[in-house]
Amino acid sequence: MVECGLAKAETRVRFSSLAPICILVELFSSLFYCRKVAEKLPNKLIIKENKYIIILEVITMFVENEYIELKSELTKDIKKEIVAFANSKGGTIYIGVNDDGTIKGLKNVSKDIEALSGMIREGIKSDLSLYTNIEANKYENRDIIVLKIMDAPNKPYYLADKGIKSSGVFFRHGNVSAPASDEMIKNLIKENHDAFESEISHNQNLHFTYLKNVFQNKDIVFNENKYKTLNLTNEGNYYTNLALLLSDECPFSIKCAIFEGNNKITFKDRKEFNGSLIKQLEDTLDYLNIVNRISGKIINYKRVDTRDYPEYAIRETILNAIIHRNYNFSGSILISVFDNRIEVVSLGGLMSGITIDDILSGVSQPRNKNLANIFYRLKYVESYGTGIGRMLDIYNEFNLKPEFSISDNSFKVILPNVNYKEETKDILIDDKTQKEKIIDYLKEYGKVKRETIDKLFNVSSARSKVILSELLKEKIIEKVGTGKNTYYVLKQN
Repeated sequence: MVECGLAKAETRVRFSSLAPICILVELFSSLFYCRKVAEKLPNKLIIKENKYIIILEVITMFVENEYIELKSELTKDIKKEIVAFANSKGGTIYIGVNDDGTIKGLKNVSKDIEALSGMIREGIKSDLSLYTNIEANKYENRDIIVLKIMDAPNKPYYLADKGIKSSGVFFRHGNVSAPASDEMIKNLIKENHDAFESEISHNQNLHFTYLKNVFQNKDIVFNENKYKTLNLTNEGNYYTNLALLLSDECPFSIKCAIFEGNNKITFKDRKEFNGSLIKQLEDTLDYLNIVNRISGKIINYKRVDTRDYPEYAIRETILNAIIHRNYNFSGSILISVFDNRIEVVSLGGLMSGITIDDILSGVSQPRNKNLANIFYRLKYVESYGTGIGRMLDIYNEFNLKPEFSISDNSFKVILPNVNYKEETKDILIDDKTQKEKIIDYLKEYGKVKRETIDKLFNVSSARSKVILSELLKEKIIEKVGTGKNTYYVLKQN
C-alpha cells in the first residue's frame, strides 16, 4: 500500500519469472504516488528491469480528509462544501465517488457540470467563479466530476440565501464542513478586509486618462515610474485592484436618485456615474450641487442665502462612502435625495473593533488605506479623522444632527435639509409677523415682488398671494404694474 496524503494507491505485483528480491526492494522504494499521478495511472503499469518484467496493477482509491470531499451524486448541499473549502485552504470535491472511495459514476456529466457552474455563480457570495475549476474525468470507465477550489482571497464566502452568519458560512475541520461561529466570521472579515486593493486586478488592460489629468491639474507628477510608489502595481509589475478602482475601466459606480416628497414612490430624476473613482466623486458632487437648492431669508433686513445641505457635509459624506466602502461587494453606492433629507448608503459596515462612538470622536481607520492616501495626496481629503466632527459642528449651527445607521454590511448617512425645517417654522409663524417683515423689507428696499416673498419665507406662491392680498385689503401696500412686471410698494398716506 502506497499512501500520499490526498489519495491512496493499492499495488498488486505479478511477475513472469522470479525477480531478485533486491530489484523488487529497489522498485518499491522508488515508487511514489502523488495525487495527480495516481489519478492518471492506468490499471496496469508494465515495468521492464533488465530481463525481468514486472506488471503493477494500480487501484486508485479516494479517501476523505481535510482537502478531499467525496460525493456520490450532485446535490444542492455541495454548496456548503464549496464554501467550506474556499474559507479554508482550498480542496477538491470528487462527484460520482461513493463515501467508501469506490467509483459510482454520473449518468449525465455534461448536465451536472452546467448545474454545478450555476450553483457556484448564483448560490455563493462573493463570486467564486475565478477560484474554482471544474473538470470531467473517467475512472474505471465511469464519468466523474473533479471540482477544485482554491484558497480564495475574499473571505468569508457564504451561501447567498443564508447570508454572512453561522447558517451560511462554513469552514473545513478535518473531513467535515462545519458552520463558522460568529467570532470566526468576524476574524475572517478582519483578516481579509484590506486585501482587495492590494490584490492583482483580473483586468490588466487598464487606462488612466482621467486620473492622469487630475494629477497634472494639481501639478503632481504621474507616470509609470510612480505606479509602484502609489501601489497601482505590485512587485511583479501587475496592476492591483487599487489601479482598477482609479482606472477608466473601474467596474463600480455611484447611483443617484431624486424623489418627489419624502418617500421613494415617485422619481423626479436619476443618474449613474461610472469611470475612475475620482471622476465619480467629481461628477456626483457636481450633480448634487445642482439639486442643492438655495433659499433666502431676511436677517436684520438683509437677505441671507442658505443651501438646503451644507456643501462640506455632502462632500465629506460622499468621500467617506467612496474611501471606506467594501469593494469585495459589487453593488453601487446609493444616494437618495428627498425633500427633507439626503441618504447615502455604502457597502461595508464598520471595521472590526471600531464603534460609532469612535467615529464620532474622530477615530480614523480606513478600510482602503492606499486609496485614502491617494485622495489625501490629491487634496480631496484635508486630514484624517476631522471630517465627521466638522460636519457635526456645521449642522449644530442649525440645531440639527446627521444620522448614522450601521449594519454588518452597510453604512448609511442621513443629512437633514436645513431649509426644510426652516420652512416648517415659517408656516407656523402667525400672519402678523410675516406682514411686519414684509413692511420692514419695503421700508428698506422700496418695493418687492411676490416671487421674492416666496424665497424670503420659503413659502408657496399661494401663501404669498394670501399675505399680499390681506395687506392690500388693509390698505398698507399697493400694487404697481401688471403681469410679470407686477410689484408692491408701501401705500402713501
